[in-house]
Amino acid sequence: MSENKKFAIRLTEKRNGWSAEITRQVTSRRTVVSKREMGFESEELAQAWAEKELQGFIASQAERNARKSEARKEKEAKEHAKEALKAVKAAARQDSAEQEDEE
Repeated sequence: MSENKKFAIRLTEKRNGWSAEITRQVTSRRTVVSKREMGFESEELAQAWAEKELQGFIASQAERNARKSEARKEKEAKEHAKEALKAVKAAARQDSAEQEDEE
């Protein structure tokens, strides 16, 4: 079983077999089904599928988070560079205005 608090496995028995769901905890009160597979002949098959899919699901989420984090860092670096350039231009304008006032 996974030690992850954000994702969980839910198994339910239906008329045509077992159903396995990967659920995600959105808030403390709300969960959402992220992935579902139905029609398993036994609970063990459903459990095995859910555990395998959950591991892949968590891995893909970790990769996605890493990509998003890298993009966020690049965007923040560009914004900081833009702000620094604005500050340099403002300082240059102020210096030139002070020089004109002195003349």
